[in-house]
Amino acid sequence: MARAVHRTCKTALLAATMVALMPLKAQSQSAGLGAAGELVDPDRLRVCADPSNMPFSDKSGEGFEDKLAKMVATATGRSSVAYTWFPSVTGFVRNTLGANRCDIIMGYAQGDELVQNTNAYYRSSYVLLYKKDGDLAGVETLTDPKLADKRIGVVQGTPPSANMAIAKLMRKAKVYPLMVDTRVSASMAEVMIRDMLAGVIDAAVIWGPMAGYYARKSGADLALVPLTREKGGQRMTYRITMGVRPSDQQWKRTLNAFIRDNQAEINKLLLSYGVPLLNEHDERITQ
Repeated sequence: MARAVHRTCKTALLAATMVALMPLKAQSQSAGLGAAGELVDPDRLRVCADPSNMPFSDKSGEGFEDKLAKMVATATGRSSVAYTWFPSVTGFVRNTLGANRCDIIMGYAQGDELVQNTNAYYRSSYVLLYKKDGDLAGVETLTDPKLADKRIGVVQGTPPSANMAIAKLMRKAKVYPLMVDTRVSASMAEVMIRDMLAGVIDAAVIWGPMAGYYARKSGADLALVPLTREKGGQRMTYRITMGVRPSDQQWKRTLNAFIRDNQAEINKLLLSYGVPLLNEHDERITQ
C-alpha cells in the first residue's frame, strides 16, 4: 500500500493496457478464466505481493494483507491463496499483475493509473509521530512553531517532504531512502522510530499503517497524529483499494461486493495492526 502511495512510475501502464488488449485465446492460455474474457483463476486466489513488507505482506503470512487475502479467498469460493512474490520497487505491477502471474494486488492507492481500482476498503493518512512525554505534545500540523528547531525524519520524495519544505523544516530534517529492499534491510518506518527513541531525531512523518504497526511493536508511549489539518501542500490522506487488471470487470464487481459485505471485519483486522483508520470526515475509526 505504501508502495502504491510512493510509486510515481508510469511505465507499467503500457503493460497493463497490453493485457487488456490480448486476444482471448492468448488470455486463456495464461490463466484459468473466470468471467468470459477475464484472466482470473476461478479456483485459487492468485495474489501479487512483496515477500517482506510488514505490516502489509510477508512470506510468513503475518501481514494484514495476507490475512485479508484469506478472507477474500474464502468469501469467493476459492480453495487456496497462491502468491507471486516481487519486491516493492519500480516494475512491481509490470512483473506481476501486468504479466498475468496473479489476479489481485491487495493494497493499492486509489487513482493510480497502473491498475484498475476496486472500491476503497480503508482510508488513512501520513502521520506525525513523537514521544508523548516530550515537548511536542499537542502538535497537530507541520506548521506548528514547536517544530521549527526540531529534527524530523521523513522518507525521501513522499508527500510530507513537500509540506515540510514549505514549512522550512527540511533544513534540519533527516531524510531516509524511499526504495529499500526489506528482504535485506529493515523497514524505514522501523528505523525512524528506532532513531527517534535513541534521540537521533525528534519526530517522524510516516505513512499511517506503517507508523501504527511499528509504534505498537516498539512498546514506547508515542503520539500518532494523522496529518489531516494541513493547509495547502501535498495531499496527506489516501483511500486504499485492491488493484486488478483493466480487463477484469466482473472480478472487480465481485471484490466490491466482498468489501461491502465485510467492511466491519476488515476494519477489525486493520485496527488489530494499529492502522489509523479515517472516515470521510477525517475522524478516527476505532471499531
